[in-house]
Amino acid sequence: MAEFQHKAFGLAATDSSGVLSPFHFSRRDNGDDDVTIKILYCGVCHSDLHTVKNEWGFTQYPVVPGHEIAGVVTKIGNNVEKFKVGDRVGVGVIVNSCRTCDVCQQDLESYCAKMIFTYNSTDRDGTRTYGGYSDMVVVDQHFVLHFPENVPSDAGAPLLCAGITVYSPMKYYGMTEAGKHLGVAGLGGLGHVAVKFGKAFGLKVTVISSSPKKKAEALNKLGADAFVVSTDAAELEAASGTMDFIIDTIAAVHQLAPLLSLLKMNGKLVTVGLPEKPLDLPIFPLVAGRKMIGGSDFGGIKETQEMLDFCGKHGIAADIELIRADEINAAMERLAKSDVRYRFVIDVGNSLAKL
Repeated sequence: MAEFQHKAFGLAATDSSGVLSPFHFSRRDNGDDDVTIKILYCGVCHSDLHTVKNEWGFTQYPVVPGHEIAGVVTKIGNNVEKFKVGDRVGVGVIVNSCRTCDVCQQDLESYCAKMIFTYNSTDRDGTRTYGGYSDMVVVDQHFVLHFPENVPSDAGAPLLCAGITVYSPMKYYGMTEAGKHLGVAGLGGLGHVAVKFGKAFGLKVTVISSSPKKKAEALNKLGADAFVVSTDAAELEAASGTMDFIIDTIAAVHQLAPLLSLLKMNGKLVTVGLPEKPLDLPIFPLVAGRKMIGGSDFGGIKETQEMLDFCGKHGIAADIELIRADEINAAMERLAKSDVRYRFVIDVGNSLAKL
């Protein structure tokens, strides 16, 4: 591991058990285009769980997860003009891209073939990237985001992955037309933010979940208009053919046929969850209803800032459970069981140094 000037401390997994433990490493010096950030909070994404356990098959250990980073600027490079020391900022899923390809030129760095992930990736200098379960990070200014004044850093951190991962497809696939009917499949970290976005866009929002116990919270706390239990044949039949779009946030293997049945003719099912195994795609419902199924990844930097500003305008933040750094392994076990309302966020600034 290359040694740089900045000593850093975090939590790393060293094998596929996924157990996270204290880890000392180093960060690069702050370059002319860099921003150094003291990390205060970091969201716990389902991708972190997949990665620490190598469920996708490309983890390189040791890995420091975390790509929902919120903190404050402590140093800026000579070329940095958008940020100043003391600014509240965020870092999301990527920390670099080629900047020159067609997709980068369209502000879609999230689809660049040479993008560099915030963790478990190889940086331009050949070193590994380490994520936000740590006390500080050095990031190129282009990939740093401003937090609006009224978006709190702790509950705002999950917006940097969960938020943009649902906002981007909602914009691209036209799920923003007031009065249309949106189904949100899965009420977890992504799904609960999708409900809030849907209501802010003026949509009718129905939550589709296998957990009847989430109904009261979906309707009364998150503001959804209706709730369908995905394992209840009668409820599925009653809602059949009523939805214009469904955003599928489910990260586990599940059936697509019940979701397709809920769509109107010309309806769109857009999947953003990343199950570890392929899903069965029934073709007859697509053909018979001229329906479309699509996918979407997180958005580019420009769109992520737009999303944060939208959250500021509409008072949107994630619903979180704030945890100490020493609670992370228990939190991962709970996350694997979908036992979280609705996103764990590590209180890095107040607890990491105490390990």
